[in-house]
Amino acid sequence: MADSLNNLVVMEGSKKEHFRRGQGLGSGNGKTAGKGQKGQGAHAHTKKHGFEGGQMTLARRLPKFGFKNLGRVEFACVNLESLNRFKDGSEVTETLLRENGLVKNTTDGVKILAKGKLTKKLAVKVHAYSKAAEQAIVALGGTAEVIK
Repeated sequence: MADSLNNLVVMEGSKKEHFRRGQGLGSGNGKTAGKGQKGQGAHAHTKKHGFEGGQMTLARRLPKFGFKNLGRVEFACVNLESLNRFKDGSEVTETLLRENGLVKNTTDGVKILAKGKLTKKLAVKVHAYSKAAEQAIVALGGTAEVIK
Protein backbone atom coordinates (compact mmCIF):
# COMPACT_ATOMS: atom_id res chain seq x y z
CA MET A 1 0.00 0.00 0.00
CA ALA A 2 1.29 3.43 -0.93
CA ASP A 3 1.69 5.72 2.07
CA SER A 4 2.91 8.78 0.17
CA LEU A 5 2.59 10.29 -3.29
CA ASN A 6 6.08 9.28 -4.40
CA ASN A 7 5.35 5.60 -3.68
CA LEU A 8 2.11 5.31 -5.68
CA VAL A 9 1.67 2.00 -7.49
CA VAL A 10 -0.84 1.15 -10.21
CA MET A 11 -2.96 -1.72 -8.94
CA GLU A 12 -3.24 -4.72 -11.24
CA GLY A 13 -6.47 -4.71 -13.27
CA SER A 14 -7.29 -1.07 -12.45
CA LYS A 15 -6.01 0.35 -15.72
CA LYS A 16 -7.64 -0.58 -19.01
CA GLU A 17 -6.04 0.39 -22.28
CA HIS A 18 -8.29 2.44 -24.54
CA PHE A 19 -8.74 0.63 -27.83
CA ARG A 20 -8.15 2.93 -30.81
CA ARG A 21 -10.26 1.93 -33.78
CA GLY A 22 -9.38 2.52 -37.39
CA GLN A 23 -5.64 2.01 -36.97
CA GLY A 24 -4.91 -0.11 -40.01
CA LEU A 25 -6.00 -3.45 -41.45
CA GLY A 26 -3.79 -5.56 -39.18
CA SER A 27 -5.39 -4.30 -35.96
CA GLY A 28 -8.64 -6.21 -36.55
CA ASN A 29 -10.65 -3.01 -36.28
CA GLY A 30 -9.13 -0.92 -39.06
CA LYS A 31 -10.62 0.52 -42.25
CA THR A 32 -14.33 0.64 -41.35
CA ALA A 33 -13.58 0.60 -37.57
CA GLY A 34 -16.10 -2.17 -36.83
CA LYS A 35 -19.01 -0.29 -38.43
CA GLY A 36 -19.37 -2.43 -41.54
CA GLN A 37 -19.66 -0.98 -45.01
CA LYS A 38 -21.93 1.91 -45.97
CA GLY A 39 -25.41 2.33 -44.54
CA GLN A 40 -26.77 4.50 -41.80
CA GLY A 41 -24.77 2.95 -38.96
CA ALA A 42 -21.50 3.50 -40.80
CA HIS A 43 -21.94 7.24 -41.14
CA ALA A 44 -21.17 9.67 -38.38
CA HIS A 45 -23.93 11.45 -36.42
CA THR A 46 -26.88 10.36 -38.56
CA LYS A 47 -29.20 8.84 -35.93
CA LYS A 48 -31.22 11.34 -33.96
CA HIS A 49 -32.17 10.72 -30.34
CA GLY A 50 -35.25 8.50 -30.18
CA PHE A 51 -34.96 7.44 -33.82
CA GLU A 52 -36.45 3.97 -34.40
CA GLY A 53 -35.48 3.21 -37.97
CA GLY A 54 -38.35 5.10 -39.55
CA GLN A 55 -40.96 3.55 -37.26
CA MET A 56 -43.14 6.06 -35.41
CA THR A 57 -41.23 6.93 -32.24
CA LEU A 58 -42.53 5.87 -28.85
CA ALA A 59 -43.05 9.47 -27.74
CA ARG A 60 -45.34 10.06 -30.72
CA ARG A 61 -47.18 6.72 -30.42
CA LEU A 62 -48.31 7.19 -26.82
CA PRO A 63 -51.54 9.12 -26.20
CA LYS A 64 -51.30 12.65 -24.91
CA PHE A 65 -53.96 13.93 -22.55
CA GLY A 66 -54.58 16.12 -19.55
CA PHE A 67 -53.46 19.48 -18.31
CA LYS A 68 -51.75 20.48 -15.08
CA ASN A 69 -52.41 24.01 -13.93
CA LEU A 70 -49.17 25.29 -12.42
CA GLY A 71 -51.11 27.83 -10.36
CA ARG A 72 -53.46 25.29 -8.76
CA VAL A 73 -53.98 25.27 -5.01
CA GLU A 74 -54.33 21.84 -3.40
CA PHE A 75 -56.00 21.52 -0.03
CA ALA A 76 -55.92 18.67 2.46
CA CYS A 77 -59.60 18.09 3.23
CA VAL A 78 -60.93 17.45 6.74
CA ASN A 79 -64.59 16.63 7.42
CA LEU A 80 -66.64 18.27 10.18
CA GLU A 81 -67.29 14.92 11.89
CA SER A 82 -63.53 14.49 12.39
CA LEU A 83 -63.38 17.67 14.49
CA ASN A 84 -65.54 16.07 17.22
CA ARG A 85 -62.42 14.45 18.70
CA PHE A 86 -61.23 17.84 20.05
CA LYS A 87 -62.36 19.22 23.41
CA ASP A 88 -65.27 21.64 23.54
CA GLY A 89 -64.02 25.25 23.23
CA SER A 90 -60.54 24.34 21.94
CA GLU A 91 -58.70 26.10 19.13
CA VAL A 92 -58.15 23.88 16.07
CA THR A 93 -55.19 24.78 13.82
CA GLU A 94 -53.32 23.04 11.00
CA THR A 95 -50.54 21.90 13.36
CA LEU A 96 -53.10 20.37 15.75
CA LEU A 97 -54.77 18.56 12.84
CA ARG A 98 -51.37 17.17 11.74
CA GLU A 99 -50.54 16.02 15.29
CA ASN A 100 -53.85 14.13 15.45
CA GLY A 101 -53.27 12.47 12.05
CA LEU A 102 -56.15 14.19 10.26
CA VAL A 103 -53.76 15.86 7.79
CA LYS A 104 -50.92 13.70 6.51
CA ASN A 105 -49.76 14.93 3.11
CA THR A 106 -47.98 18.18 2.30
CA THR A 107 -50.37 20.56 0.55
CA ASP A 108 -51.00 24.29 0.13
CA GLY A 109 -53.41 24.34 3.07
CA VAL A 110 -56.31 22.71 4.91
CA LYS A 111 -59.98 22.93 3.95
CA ILE A 112 -62.90 21.97 6.20
CA LEU A 113 -65.76 20.19 4.43
CA ALA A 114 -69.32 19.77 5.73
CA LYS A 115 -69.55 15.96 5.80
CA GLY A 116 -70.96 14.68 9.05
CA LYS A 117 -72.26 16.62 12.05
CA LEU A 118 -70.26 18.80 14.42
CA THR A 119 -71.34 18.62 18.06
CA LYS A 120 -68.79 20.84 19.79
CA LYS A 121 -68.08 24.57 19.89
CA LEU A 122 -64.63 25.10 18.34
CA ALA A 123 -62.44 27.97 17.17
CA VAL A 124 -61.15 26.71 13.83
CA LYS A 125 -58.27 28.46 12.02
CA VAL A 126 -57.49 26.95 8.61
CA HIS A 127 -57.01 28.08 5.00
CA ALA A 128 -60.51 27.41 3.58
CA TYR A 129 -64.04 26.22 4.39
CA SER A 130 -67.00 25.04 2.39
CA LYS A 131 -70.01 27.34 2.93
CA ALA A 132 -71.97 24.66 4.76
CA ALA A 133 -69.02 23.81 7.03
CA GLU A 134 -68.48 27.43 7.97
CA GLN A 135 -72.19 27.85 8.77
CA ALA A 136 -72.20 24.68 10.90
CA ILE A 137 -69.22 25.87 12.98
CA VAL A 138 -70.71 29.34 13.53
CA ALA A 139 -74.18 27.89 14.31
CA LEU A 140 -72.74 26.09 17.36
CA GLY A 141 -71.13 29.33 18.61
CA GLY A 142 -67.66 28.59 17.30
CA THR A 143 -65.50 30.70 15.00
CA ALA A 144 -64.26 29.88 11.50
CA GLU A 145 -61.22 32.04 10.78
CA VAL A 146 -59.50 31.97 7.39
CA ILE A 147 -55.68 32.17 7.52
CA LYS A 148 -53.39 32.97 4.60
